[in-house]
Amino acid sequence: MTTTETGLPLFVLGRGVDPHSERGVDCPGELPAASDPALVERARKAKAALGDRVFVLGHHYQRDEVIQFADVTGDSFKLAKEAAARPGAEYIVFCGVHFMAESADILTSDSQKVVLPDLAAGCSMADMATFDQVEECWEALEDAGIAGGTVPVTYMNSSADIKAFCGRNGGTVCTSSNARRALEWAFSRGEKVLFLPDQHLGRNTAVLEMGLSLDDCVVYNPHRPNGGLTAEQLAGARMILWKGHCSVHGRFSAECVDDVRARIPGVNVLVHPECRHEVVTKADHVGSTEYIIKKIEAAPAGSSWAVGTELNLVKRLGAMFPDKDVTFLDRTVCYCSTMNRIDLPHLVWALESLAAGQVVNQITVDDDTAHWAGVALDRMLALP
Repeated sequence: MTTTETGLPLFVLGRGVDPHSERGVDCPGELPAASDPALVERARKAKAALGDRVFVLGHHYQRDEVIQFADVTGDSFKLAKEAAARPGAEYIVFCGVHFMAESADILTSDSQKVVLPDLAAGCSMADMATFDQVEECWEALEDAGIAGGTVPVTYMNSSADIKAFCGRNGGTVCTSSNARRALEWAFSRGEKVLFLPDQHLGRNTAVLEMGLSLDDCVVYNPHRPNGGLTAEQLAGARMILWKGHCSVHGRFSAECVDDVRARIPGVNVLVHPECRHEVVTKADHVGSTEYIIKKIEAAPAGSSWAVGTELNLVKRLGAMFPDKDVTFLDRTVCYCSTMNRIDLPHLVWALESLAAGQVVNQITVDDDTAHWAGVALDRMLALP
């Protein structure tokens, strides 16, 4: 288990701090006021004082006020690898969410300390699969007599405990850009795949990229006995999809695609594979966060794009490429609420605390969990 493991969802935590929880909203110090006009200068001063001792990572979904202080920006796995490639940095300040900081701690050396500016910055998708729930699922597969032929594959957006579960049980980790390769690897070693925790990425990859049918897929619901599935349904499936989803990408609907096409003639619809199957099948282009960025960058001037991913990134792409019309796929605002918890006050507080010699909000993964999660990550890194 990680030193900050919890089964509690974000919304029940309130203002209190559970000593056995990975998240809380209180800081062991005074948080700067969001209205402080000196916040930007304070961040610059603290970062300069730390020099090469600190390395700041910023996920693509972060707000601009935070991204401006990132040494490197990227998706979750790119940032974890970047952290591992900076062994001289004593502190890794990860402006992302909890599972990302865990991965950074696993991939960095013992002498480095990973800091998450706000412990309440979690991931609703990762929270949809707890270790105990996945263990119960595996027992159900054993009872159905199919566990021996099932290979677990977990999305990068999962806790270290779930990655370690996959490592112990012959499985691997995948990202949205290498999910097909991970599934091909898994099917070369077993008849079935248990895909965690995002059902949409698993379904879209299996059906649209690998030629499986929707009938080959079943959804395991951890809140129902036996996942809501019969032994016959489990035996007949090739993809056992966990009932999880991204709260941002899950908002997009087929109606959003129809609406934007009606409003913007000739628009190119570009979506993330965490979107629902009916959205992905209506889109013109589907790909990871890095794919989306490169697609817009390479697009001809004057082209129109409706992008189905987190709003901070879509707005940033519009500002970066003003010669193209970049719009949000949905009419309603859709920020990642937990990612947005990493704001400038929390970043300033973390940097100033480190500059004063106080390590705050350190994310650590225990040795056993780190070992088996590392096994699963190494299997992914070895994919062709």
